[in-house]
Amino acid sequence: MTNRYETVFILTPVLSEEQAKETVAKFKSLLKDGGAKMHHEEDWGLRKLAYPIQKKSTGFYHLVEFEAEGSLIADMELAFRRDERVIRFLTVRMDKHAIEYAEKRRSNKSKEKANA
Repeated sequence: MTNRYETVFILTPVLSEEQAKETVAKFKSLLKDGGAKMHHEEDWGLRKLAYPIQKKSTGFYHLVEFEAEGSLIADMELAFRRDERVIRFLTVRMDKHAIEYAEKRRSNKSKEKANA
């Protein structure tokens, strides 16, 4: 049974923009190879952390929303733990309310961009 998930992961700020993009591409290909269906992704860029992690105060944030089997989540999180470029990650299974909220948030953002 597939579920919809949202994962936010933070990459170390010592990476260049290109290295950060390569790392994101690696995790996206891991998801696609595992049979996940990508719904949405957002690159939030370099942001300040709420608290220092490994003596770093900033990190590259990235969000991916996808549909996959639950077993793929364990594989993905193992890959996050093994990769020293990832300093934090969080995966959440989305219920129908979360999916509705995410779609509404995206449509509001696209309307704001159209009006700007």
